[in-house]
Formats: sequence, C-alpha cells, structure tokens
Amino acid sequence: MLELDQARSQLESLKLLSAADILESRLQQATEKQLTYVAFLVDLFGEEIAQRRKRNIQTKMRMARLPYQKTLTEFDFTFQPSIDKKFIDELTTMNFVRQTANVVFLGPPGVGKSHISVALAMEALAQGISVYFATVTQLVEDLRRAHHANRLDSKMRQYLRPRILVVDEVGYLPMDPLAANLFFQLVSTRYERGSMILTSNKSFGDWGELFGDSVLASAILDRLLHHSHIVNIRGQSYRLKDKMKAGVYGTPSDRQTRVNGAQPREDVSG
Repeated sequence: MLELDQARSQLESLKLLSAADILESRLQQATEKQLTYVAFLVDLFGEEIAQRRKRNIQTKMRMARLPYQKTLTEFDFTFQPSIDKKFIDELTTMNFVRQTANVVFLGPPGVGKSHISVALAMEALAQGISVYFATVTQLVEDLRRAHHANRLDSKMRQYLRPRILVVDEVGYLPMDPLAANLFFQLVSTRYERGSMILTSNKSFGDWGELFGDSVLASAILDRLLHHSHIVNIRGQSYRLKDKMKAGVYGTPSDRQTRVNGAQPREDVSG
C-alpha cells in the first residue's frame, strides 16, 4: 500500500488528478484482466485525457454563455420531418465556419431552432472552435450600453472575436431605431470575417417591420444571407409534443373549437 500511496502522490504532483483518483481501481482491473504494463498506462492516462477534455469543454461552454446543454442525438428528427437530418449532420463538420458562412433557422416558436443551434455550438466547442451565445435582446442591450458609454468599438471587437456568434430569438420583439442600427453594425462587422447562427420566428419579408426600416432590413439581409444556409422548419411545437400525444394540448384550431363548445371535426374526405 505504501507504493500505491507514493504512486498516487506522484500523480497528484504531476496534476494528473483523475488518474490519481482511479489508480487503485484500474490497478485491480489490470490484474484481473492480466493487462500488460503498457496497456495499463494507456488505460490510466486515457481516462485522464478524457476527463481533461470534458472539463475543458465545460469551461468553454461557460465562457460561450450557452443557456443549456443540448445535443443532436437528443433531438427527435421524426417529429420535425421538414428538417433534413443529413444537412444538419453536414453542418456538424463545421465547413460553414471555414467558409465564414452563416446558418439561419426560421420557424414558429418551439420547433427546435434553439435546440439545434445550441447543439451545433456544443459540437463546435468540441472541435476547438470558439463560440458565443446571446439572445438578440441581450445582444442589443449590451451594444446599447456600450454605445452610451462611448466604448462601442471595443464591444464590437468582443463580438467579432468568436468564430461562431449564435443570436437567438430574432423577431419576438420589434427594435427601436438605435437597436436596429446597432444590430446592422454587428452584422456588417462580422460580414465575411466570422460565422453567425441565427434563429428567427419571422420570415424575411417581415424583417422590415421588425427593424422599423425596410431599407435597413434589406441591408442586414444582404450581408447576412450572402454566404448562408437557410433552414426553414415547419411543424408543431417540439416542446409540447408529449402533451399533444397525451391530448393535453391540441392545435390552435382544436383549442378554439373546444372554447366554442364543439368537438373537433373529423376529416372523412378519404
């Protein structure tokens, strides 16, 4: 046991903390499986490397300000057949980042736009690509404060730094002239210099109303869509799918029918 304690102490001195924690159990496994010395070391240090990578990704996730952890394996593509899974899988190669192209997810609330965006961000972090996440409300308010404090240039450089900037929930609230102008400056600053993943519940034809200026909206879309991939998601709310299956939450037309005191009409057209 003295030698085991010495070995554990030496691993800790070398900052191999995960290896030190599992040393005894892995020695026992090596004895039971009759592993060679080299195989034992590969197993021990392999776990150390795996744990360091995991901690590194978790640190990067905190720095990226991701709101939660989501993966593509957790996404039910069968529930949203309008999404081309092969295309989403292609996005995980991060070729669009190397091409400084943007990805825009369009669709009504709840169809999975944010889930897929966060999942792509996590995949990017795993591949060593820097990411930053913000809702459009958080983003424009941050830029507004910087503008009033006369430090907009330095704040813009901060948003230029990550190779992927995820901007979520564009379209839920209209923008005042200053917010719209600041968002235009951001898109212009990142144009052909870094990729954006953007989600919106508004079609592009509605962006003039969203930004309160059709000319400004056209200028934003011109830069945003020049090098881009557009994913239009159609379907019901992904978040409410379990309730729909249980009959707790129906479609809007079904709910209105119930409010009026009638039963939903069954389609018998064949």
